Amino acid sequence: MWDAGNVSCKVGILTHPIVQEDIESIFKVYSGEAIMRRKFNPNRRIRDNVDSEMRERLNQRVVYGGNPEHKRNPGDFGLSPTAAPRPDKTLCDAVSIFSRGEAERLLKSGIVKGLVSEQVRGDYPQNVWAVTDAGDPLEAQLENQNLGIYHGYPMSETDPFREIVLERWRKS
Repeated sequence: MWDAGNVSCKVGILTHPIVQEDIESIFKVYSGEAIMRRKFNPNRRIRDNVDSEMRERLNQRVVYGGNPEHKRNPGDFGLSPTAAPRPDKTLCDAVSIFSRGEAERLLKSGIVKGLVSEQVRGDYPQNVWAVTDAGDPLEAQLENQNLGIYHGYPMSETDPFREIVLERWRKS
């Protein structure tokens, strides 16, 4: 750990003090340490009652597209590795998801168990949550509301919503 002291940086014509957290984050990026995301959407809510008709309709229509920012090795996802990986992104590789088929199976299992968000875009929930066979919670995000295409990722261990997902998964 090191002291930020009175370090500041210029942002436009204003001088903005750099806080200790900022300097530590920058240090971690350049030293190769992984940075876990510190802020999560506090407005996420799992819908209370998802009827069987909605589950069936969504399960027939959703598609897993993927996102190269969450893959170290693109496997059969048909994705090109990202040129500038972001250290705050969680990787599917870390929870042994290496195929599009497995990712789509997990997406659909979240729908079957009713772990879909209250927030909807078009005909699709903004988020779907699932849990791997090894107990790792996942979050999928709608990326195309016209076609029902999602991309997903493991939930960060620092995300407080992960415990809600695990609890609802166990009860469903």
